[in-house]
Amino acid sequence: MANGSESVSVSAAAARAAGTAVRVAGIPSQDVVSCEPLSGGTYNALFLISLRDGRRWVVKIPPSVSLPGLGYERDLLRGEVEFYAAVGAAGGVPVPDVVRYETDPGAATGAFLIMSACPGTPWQKLDGELAPEERARLRRELGGLVARTHTVTGPGFGYPALPFGPLAGSWREAFTAMVERLLEDAVHYGARLPRTPDAIHGLMTGASEVLDEVTVPVAVHFDLWQGNILLDGAPGARTVSGIIDGERMFWGDPLADFVSLALLGEIEDDADFLAGYEAAGGRARFGASARLRMALYRGYLYLIMLTEGVPRGYGADERAWAWRHVAPRLEAALRRLDQAGAA
Repeated sequence: MANGSESVSVSAAAARAAGTAVRVAGIPSQDVVSCEPLSGGTYNALFLISLRDGRRWVVKIPPSVSLPGLGYERDLLRGEVEFYAAVGAAGGVPVPDVVRYETDPGAATGAFLIMSACPGTPWQKLDGELAPEERARLRRELGGLVARTHTVTGPGFGYPALPFGPLAGSWREAFTAMVERLLEDAVHYGARLPRTPDAIHGLMTGASEVLDEVTVPVAVHFDLWQGNILLDGAPGARTVSGIIDGERMFWGDPLADFVSLALLGEIEDDADFLAGYEAAGGRARFGASARLRMALYRGYLYLIMLTEGVPRGYGADERAWAWRHVAPRLEAALRRLDQAGAA
């Protein structure tokens, strides 16, 4: 948020919207034991609802459509609903159950999503407590869950909310549109990038032929950093209890998920994850083509991370962190694309 007064106002409106959503779901106010705001998100407002019958729900309220944002962020709840429904129906992956939703921000209730609350704590908060053996086991378990997610296929390529038009018939067409709109956002918001938007566009479209190798659109979460993976259980016996925050999902190349799974790192260094992924039937072969596609997906994610802070009003410290840690990773991905073009 741009300033403190706006944040307070938006939070109050979101709390009222969450109450409306619960009533629409058929829950009278006397059956609501508590409604607590959840921290950790940078885009939506989240509330944990405890009901008298013991159920626990999470209510997600998106920001007002009048606030600035990136092009792909239009109607993100549609993607989250589709991700949980499709992956949940496939079975074997701990995602929330969708209770009720409204994705039209113009509806009388506004847009909202009510889902079951998965048990556990974000991996990010527990990582320092994990013994090496437990961490290795959990990475293998996570690899298996991601492989099962990647068995879910969609009707076409791109974002389910169709922010750039209908789903595409090819991954190259969809990904090119995603990159071009993001670069338009970077120009519009004056985002600080390590190379000019035109130079980045040339490198990413110049390597796009390799995307034609992807012929099946699969469910890609694209935000699988540790904050969106829940762990539950006693120390030494924890399990992955939830994969959450699926709103950034798209139908595309499963390799794209490896970027956030090794955020600011290299998935090829995560032998335990890859062992679990392949044991569950996933294919993780890193030849020249796969590495080039990975460079494209890194470029896309790091462009998002460097651009989104402008419309969200990130402070000086957050912007400095991104420039110090994210910009070099984007530059490394661009160099990889540059080298491939030269070759």
